[in-house]
Amino acid sequence: MTVFDAVGFGALNVDRLFRVNRIAEAEQESFITGYEEACGGSAANTMVGLARLGCRVGFVGKVGGDKEGKMLVQDFRREGVDTNGIVKAEHGRSGTVMGFVDEKGERALYIDPSVNDTIESKDISATYALQARFLHLTSFVGPKSFEAQKKLLQALPREVKVSLDPGALYAGMGLNKLESLVERSCVLMPNAGELELLTGKADYQAGAKVLLKKGVNIVAVKLASKGCYVTDGTESHQIEAFKVKVVDTTGAGDAFDAGFLYGLIKGKSLYECGRIGNFVASRCVMKIGARAGLPRLKDLGLLG
Repeated sequence: MTVFDAVGFGALNVDRLFRVNRIAEAEQESFITGYEEACGGSAANTMVGLARLGCRVGFVGKVGGDKEGKMLVQDFRREGVDTNGIVKAEHGRSGTVMGFVDEKGERALYIDPSVNDTIESKDISATYALQARFLHLTSFVGPKSFEAQKKLLQALPREVKVSLDPGALYAGMGLNKLESLVERSCVLMPNAGELELLTGKADYQAGAKVLLKKGVNIVAVKLASKGCYVTDGTESHQIEAFKVKVVDTTGAGDAFDAGFLYGLIKGKSLYECGRIGNFVASRCVMKIGARAGLPRLKDLGLLG
């Protein structure tokens, strides 16, 4: 029985975001102009985005028994994300990310995965994931959690569609190591840099073709200020970004994923899925943090 439109499976982190005058390189200095703390994690952000658009969503993940873990679970519940797939570690800290955002909205992130990288197959209920139309995967830092994702996919029937946002961590592993996830994915949503890391193709249209040949049904390539390129091998669309004032790009890709998956869940055309993805991403970057700017269902009326 389908209970969820989507279930996310990825890292859960508390984001500690520092606004800075510029992002310093080695032996350089910059200064802090502001600070915010918020809940994050790539798949987690996408599930919150879908929940705000009225979708039924859940999550598979792991937190520590600390105040950060409590914060992560409570925030999900406030947003309407089911938390029955989340386990609490007996030992260890919840995941955190230290982020630095400059005056142009560009960012640098430092990840402390902690208990995220201890999740194993025994922590995961395949029955929980079986209740979803889409299982949305994002990257972990360590190999144990990556193996847990692969084993879960082996246990799931084809009726559960898989979407994958590899991020730089998984894309950097290369196509051979990521092949079992890629070949099982209905939808793959990298940015242009990640696509090149994954396929070795500098041209994103050529890179998308490589993934389609691997069995992926739909490839959506995120192109930042240039919008997105979406293809299913039969039709392809280059879709312009919405023009907005960028405050912070943290979570923009996760927001795109939410909009794109929303379109698929609602049976929209490939072009409309890309356009909704661009719209949700554009709302996200107008505020600091990955979730503050995520739109509500009523805001989709602005698409016209």
